[in-house]
Amino acid sequence: MYSVYILASKKHGTLYIGVTNSLATRMALHRAGKGSEFVKQYGVHRLVYIEPYERAEDAIRREKQLKKWNRDWKIRLIEEDNLEWKDLSHLIVE
Repeated sequence: MYSVYILASKKHGTLYIGVTNSLATRMALHRAGKGSEFVKQYGVHRLVYIEPYERAEDAIRREKQLKKWNRDWKIRLIEEDNLEWKDLSHLIVE
């Protein structure tokens, strides 16, 4: 299982988009200040959006697509399912 995910520093704050085959492990690395200098520098630790994929190719394609989107589109995507920008870390099942 692969995941495309969006992290935020706060509601409408700095955003980070990533892809991983182990969201639990990746989140642990992010929160420990490892794995991404951007996440570490800007304190982007709140998991606000998750899309699961069975194939790595599909997840990577989606990550690249989202990274090209403008900020308003990303915010709308997050708020479709997470209007309050709550941390979704409790939904990680691996």
